[in-house]
Amino acid sequence: MLPLSNIIISRTDSIGDVILTLPLAAVIKQHFPSIKIAFLGKKYTQPVIECCKYIDEFIEVEDFLNNKISIDGCKPEAILHVFPVKEIASRAKKLAIPLRIGTTNRMYHWFTCNQLIRLSRKNSMLHEAQLNLKLLSALGIQQEFSLKDIVPLFGFSCIQPLEESFKSFIHPTKFNLILHPKSQGSAREWGIPNFIKLIETLDTSKYHLLISGTEKERILLEPLFDACKDRVSDITGKMNLSQFIAFINHCNGLVANSTGPLHLAAILGKKVFGLYPPIRPMHPGRWAPIGSHATILVFDKSCNDCRKATTTCHCMQDISPMELANAIQSATRL
Repeated sequence: MLPLSNIIISRTDSIGDVILTLPLAAVIKQHFPSIKIAFLGKKYTQPVIECCKYIDEFIEVEDFLNNKISIDGCKPEAILHVFPVKEIASRAKKLAIPLRIGTTNRMYHWFTCNQLIRLSRKNSMLHEAQLNLKLLSALGIQQEFSLKDIVPLFGFSCIQPLEESFKSFIHPTKFNLILHPKSQGSAREWGIPNFIKLIETLDTSKYHLLISGTEKERILLEPLFDACKDRVSDITGKMNLSQFIAFINHCNGLVANSTGPLHLAAILGKKVFGLYPPIRPMHPGRWAPIGSHATILVFDKSCNDCRKATTTCHCMQDISPMELANAIQSATRL
């Protein structure tokens, strides 16, 4: 393939999905060192994308759909549809982007793309990050990646300094552990009662426990704050995403369900503890955080009776708080 001068990576869903797409930029830069890479995403994920040193520009979805698009002042030469969206695929064709890459799984890609990749995610045994990298075969990149190979590919180094007002939440001598109980409905949840039991189990002379979440989730966390009182510090809704990334970077670890903050902490090299259901395709084999210090807890059983549940199910709630506390103590050795 002739060298490209620029390319758009399109992934317009949530934070965790975007994070697991970032390694594509690193690999593309390895094969096309002078290429300019633009990332097409939603406005709320922009702070995540801008932390990646391999991304040169951010393109917001509405801007792409309604305005003339350029990359470093030049017309886009290629677009890679990692997360398929019909309107984006149609717009890319209308903009006459020369190379338009999609998968065979979406019928509209047969009419809007000119390079189709056969890739089935639903039944694959591969991790989401590995599946994303498979799409690079359209650029002549056939390399296989283990999860260990992917760890150094996030390029997550362009992080804002943490504001002084938020540094006061960091304890100077204790292990600063963020607990992120909610998921905004994007994942199965371990449940507030389990987080309360975990907090009661951990030694607060060694662990500084911080509760994070969105401003809207604050009211849902009231039972936890009522039960745990001064054993925890409340940081819910206090920071924008850029500052929350910087705050995670100043902490030592994080506990969460399968959510964006879990993936953020993992690629920042923190000790992370992820809580997952065993149900495919939500299981950790597909969505585990990628990092050198990631611990996964999943209830070891065949679970199908709660497949239609939304955020809560017994295969999550049956993970023992004591098991998680032991995992934290073992990993931190305090």
